[in-house]
Amino acid sequence: MYERFTERARQVVVLAQDEARAYGHEEITTGHLVLGLLREESGIAARILEEHDIDLTEVRHVVCRELGDHGRGATGQIPFSADAVKAQELALREALSLGHNYIGTEHILLGLLRIQAQHTDELLAGIFYEGEEEVIRDSVIKYLSGPKRKPEQEEEDSKRLRIWATCQHPDCTLCVYENYPALRADVLKLLKMLDD
Repeated sequence: MYERFTERARQVVVLAQDEARAYGHEEITTGHLVLGLLREESGIAARILEEHDIDLTEVRHVVCRELGDHGRGATGQIPFSADAVKAQELALREALSLGHNYIGTEHILLGLLRIQAQHTDELLAGIFYEGEEEVIRDSVIKYLSGPKRKPEQEEEDSKRLRIWATCQHPDCTLCVYENYPALRADVLKLLKMLDD
């Protein structure tokens, strides 16, 4: 599964492990994953969590309150808790349901929110408020869908896409017909779907 993780998503896992190790915790929990998401500041998830006023200091306080601060760093490989494993599996499901072939920080966040919605993790209950998961989930979906585009811009892009996809000239640097025939075929299928 980790081969599908983006570089930032992998970094989230490393940062979660660092958080668990720093506090002497015996396993990486969902709370540590949230800390990892917040510490990976360039990820989509961190931006969305910030928008919802969920900050690193507050989450760290909740994690330490729930799990304790053992004051000694753990050594070696730290395993994931059952809920943390489940959250990563749900991240994969979220990515696939959105048609993505990768797992980014936003998918990890969506996986954690699904755990919260199932009320199986007490630690997440201290981080996300009841019902907040749907609001954050909507923010993630909105962020992934991008800004609204003007109809005339969509029409212009469609024209460019049609020219690119239908060009048969082998030396054309715009269509890259020779180098990416599978991509060209996918674009032609997409255009056909749009026309229908």
